[in-house]
Amino acid sequence: MSDAAGATKQPWEALLLAVAETGDRDAFSRLFAHFAPRVKSYLLRQGSSPSQAEDIAQETLALLWRKAGLFDPEKASASTWIFRIARNQMIDRIRRRKRPELDPNDPLLTPAAEPAPDRQASKQEDIAAVRSALAELPEKQREVIMLSFFEEDPHPAIAEKLQLPIGTVKSRIRLALARLDTLLDRNAHGES
Repeated sequence: MSDAAGATKQPWEALLLAVAETGDRDAFSRLFAHFAPRVKSYLLRQGSSPSQAEDIAQETLALLWRKAGLFDPEKASASTWIFRIARNQMIDRIRRRKRPELDPNDPLLTPAAEPAPDRQASKQEDIAAVRSALAELPEKQREVIMLSFFEEDPHPAIAEKLQLPIGTVKSRIRLALARLDTLLDRNAHGES
């Protein structure tokens, strides 16, 4: 077989291209007959059990049928491409085997219980107290607190965003946190 440039293509590449371009069942049949036993033998040499080797060889050739359009004869020969698929299938099997089975009774997999109504109310009161305290901060302090704790910007990013020296940003955050502490403590004790 030869292409337009007159160069000779390997017959396996031509068959693989026929599968890719027209879904040629005869070409696939010939590829299957040639490569299935070779892929199985390769997998056995790699340590797969006979049944695993058979399964992976079947999966490999099924993938060949479905993904033949991805084959590029400029990048690899047909046999290299097919054996790479087989190797990847074998690796995927090994990875799946090494993954631990999930224990449905694992406490980490159970959703957290809904908080008790009194705890939920307390949380809402805490949020309201923080909002109220934030509103009492001077604008420049509130701005750095919002960027640092709510936007989660690092100090250098805040300094750049506000066009301030990093030391000024850190000082404003320290002052704001001290002021918030005082305001929240005052509100917790019912002072005005």
